[in-house]
Amino acid sequence: QEIKQKIEKYNAKVTNCLLMKLNDDGTYTGFIKVHLKLRRPVTVPAGIRPQSIYDALKEVNLADMTDKRTSFYLPLDAIKQLHISSTTTVSEVIQGLLKKFMVVDNPQKFALFKEMRKDGQVLLQKLPLTEYPLYLRLLAGPDTDVLSFVLKENETGEVEWDAFSIPELQNFLMILDKEEKDKIQQVQRKYEKFKQRLQQTL
Repeated sequence: QEIKQKIEKYNAKVTNCLLMKLNDDGTYTGFIKVHLKLRRPVTVPAGIRPQSIYDALKEVNLADMTDKRTSFYLPLDAIKQLHISSTTTVSEVIQGLLKKFMVVDNPQKFALFKEMRKDGQVLLQKLPLTEYPLYLRLLAGPDTDVLSFVLKENETGEVEWDAFSIPELQNFLMILDKEEKDKIQQVQRKYEKFKQRLQQTL
């Protein structure tokens, strides 16, 4: 009865069609939006077409059709909408997002955060894998300014590196090497401009 009242209160505030629905068994379904804020490239199957509705309905895993891999950057701050249940955990949300984008990286590389705005400040908190995102959405209401979900790299040091394959680890090294070179170039350009200004002044 308490959940029913919360859902009715939630749906009364919804300004689009993304309502929550209570099931006979006491569970409920609804929608969450996840902002993808990944700053590093992800690994996907090479030469595979995007997943079609037919593939999704037939649960065809296109990633299994080739062993070739490539890396690319997902659009920064892209938003993906998911229809989930009250029993869907953070871990399942992460796995579902990776499957939708055909990302074959280990899910342990990623973490789901809740983003809250309070007194002009943005607060980010990492969610445990056993948390239920739809329940958090229900408590916060439909306003994404109050609460939103963000998928980011898992930077907390909890990654178990032994779980990754040799090609994945080599890919990490290549990415870190590229980031290091980019950073060096940025610093060099900064001081080159400073040097030119000094010479002009002299």
